[in-house]
Amino acid sequence: MKRALISDIHGNLEALNAVLADIKTIPVDEIYCLGDIIGYGPNPCECLDLVMKSCHSTILGNHDQAALFDPEGFNPMALQAIYWTRDQLDNGPGSAQQINTRWDFLGELPRQIDEGEFRFVHGSPRDPTNEYVFPEDIFNQRKMEMLFAKIEHVCFMGHTHLPGVFTTECEFISPDECEHVYHIGPNKALVNVGSVGQPRDEDNRACYAILDSEAKTVTYRRVDYDRESTANKIYAVAELSDALGDRLKHGR
Repeated sequence: MKRALISDIHGNLEALNAVLADIKTIPVDEIYCLGDIIGYGPNPCECLDLVMKSCHSTILGNHDQAALFDPEGFNPMALQAIYWTRDQLDNGPGSAQQINTRWDFLGELPRQIDEGEFRFVHGSPRDPTNEYVFPEDIFNQRKMEMLFAKIEHVCFMGHTHLPGVFTTECEFISPDECEHVYHIGPNKALVNVGSVGQPRDEDNRACYAILDSEAKTVTYRRVDYDRESTANKIYAVAELSDALGDRLKHGR
């Protein structure tokens, strides 16, 4: 089975449309979304509608959670964006039924999905919604040991917007270092699938991954999109910081 693993869309409709179009060229059996459909970007409702239509399974992200409850640990820029996002979800576009459907969808999202040897989360296997696992955490052996102890084999996640694979040898393997294909072996691994809507690895193209459970491979894909259009939408909204548009152009 081939699954496309997308994460951290963050209301970026242009990036999401480009990734979904790329997925159709492969093709895959199912699409899994690992959270943060909304937050930061200018099209939260439209991205939610597409995810509901296109994805077989979806995980709750911390920005999705923040729209439902009180935000925790958000910086002022992210906080202002989530309040604006809430207003967009409350007031459309669409009918009252569509508005309620979006809220119901968010409210019913699971924090993790376990399927045999694979776990799917947004943050980490220890805290599925909120914990970050950064590349520099390979130097924190105790943290890595605790994370690996929580999984059977492979955990797929997002949250940091930084694609790559953490190994039990305390290595972080970026997509470039494995020529964009990681071969799943007998040892445990934590796999970050990157970000569709707000990449932060200095590559401004949308990022996602393909899990081929038969070939035992994870293939990273980068997709260009009309980021100028997304940035201009952000600039046009007073409640969204211009920095959110600027960072899309630089991938950081």
